[in-house]
Formats: sequence, C-alpha cells, structure tokens
Amino acid sequence: QVQLVESGGGLVQAGGSLRLSCAASGRTFSSYAMGWFRQTPGKEREFVAAISRYGSTTYYADSVKGRFTISRVNAKNTVYLQMNSLKPEDTAVYSCAASVAPVSSYYTGGPPTADWGQGTQVTVSS
Repeated sequence: QVQLVESGGGLVQAGGSLRLSCAASGRTFSSYAMGWFRQTPGKEREFVAAISRYGSTTYYADSVKGRFTISRVNAKNTVYLQMNSLKPEDTAVYSCAASVAPVSSYYTGGPPTADWGQGTQVTVSS
C-alpha cells in the first residue's frame, strides 16, 4: 500500500494555470503507474491523465488533451499535473491514484485496484 497526499489546488480565473502535486510514501514509487481523476458533486469520477512507472507513456482524457500535462519525478516520489488554459468546467476535486496495474488500465475504465489520495479542490471562475 502507498499513501498519497495531493496539494496545489485553489481558486483561479479562467485561462489561468495551476500545478497539482501528489506525494507518495510507503512503497517503491516506481512500482506504480500513477493517475489523476476528478469528481464533481453528483457525477461519477472522471479520468484525467495517467503516466507509466518511469514516465515513458502518458494518457489523457480528450477534455484536457493539449492543456494538461502529467509528469513524475521518481527520485522525489511525486507526480504532477500541470493545468493550463483552465476552464470553469475543470472545477472539481482532483485525486491521484497509484496502481500496479498497467497504465493503460487508467484509460480503459480505471485500474482494478488502486490507492487514492484525499483530493484537492480546484475551482475555476469565469
């Protein structure tokens, strides 16, 4: 099991940028493919982005492609989500996930098992 703590959320105007961080502890970070998801009240959790164990492969939801970038620094046990050109519809609680399942599983319905962080709120005002 790995413990995950997100940070970097906040309030930003439309068109602005934020960088989320997810710090991991407890197990070898490079053993996990990592992903970001988001959720708003009354809606199902939505896949945002995922990255393979050593960063060679990434996946993005169509809604964020070209605006968001996922990256990781294994030496720091941290995964990042750089969010640019933010829109009001990006408002959500963003959570990171760690899974030993293949990174492609994030894109195809989500990994069968994962550890989750508590989430960080991102609010984009119009």
